Amino acid sequence: MSKRTDSNVYTILFAIGMVLVVGALLAFTASSLRPLINANERTERQQNILYAMGVNQNDETSVEFVSAENAPEEFNKYITKQLVIEGDKVSEDDKAFLIDVKKQQTLAKEGKTRKLPLFVGEKDGQQYYIAPIRGKGLWDAIWGYVAMDKNMVVQGVFFDHKGETPGLGANIKQRFFMDDFKGEEMMSNGNFKGIVVKKGNNDPKNEDKTDNEVDAIAGATITGDGVTAMIKSELAQYVPYFKNLK
Repeated sequence: MSKRTDSNVYTILFAIGMVLVVGALLAFTASSLRPLINANERTERQQNILYAMGVNQNDETSVEFVSAENAPEEFNKYITKQLVIEGDKVSEDDKAFLIDVKKQQTLAKEGKTRKLPLFVGEKDGQQYYIAPIRGKGLWDAIWGYVAMDKNMVVQGVFFDHKGETPGLGANIKQRFFMDDFKGEEMMSNGNFKGIVVKKGNNDPKNEDKTDNEVDAIAGATITGDGVTAMIKSELAQYVPYFKNLK
């Protein structure tokens, strides 16, 4: 007597078998692609760090990184030191750009000492200090890199996001927003103030660089608040390092 392939038992066993086969194939594919994914992530971080310090291919309005092919060479050319700050200890580590900021934030929440990566770069005779930051937007994670001078005056930034609203919060990675941060002072009378993304700050052209404010994106209040909080909470941890520079 032939087997009945339309029975419930057959259907369940077939479904289980397909799940196992597909799962195994996905696991194998993910494992095989992991080295390539890791390499792409490293290159992207290098591009973002370089972008923040002004090493990019921008024209007047676009956001253009150095090419993925040239990023490692340009990174080695412009980044002179990679530092890791752990409490009062500062050490050099040429793999600092691989530090996962999200994981380090989790360690800090658990009461442990986190590692703070800091990249020292030089371009056209000027020294830059680039710090990675990470926070929360309206829908998901936001992150970025802030390039500063020794006085914590912003020299350039790059912001990105995982799922902010197109045309609104997603505009944190557009030139008109990021360029406003250049020249902004984060210290005031010796104290760290950060930078507030503020709606109606009475400085729409962002000419006042000492007010610790930049103009907000219309319709993206919560994302802007996330950028404000991210800058304040993350960069405040670098203040002792910069005070020791003087």
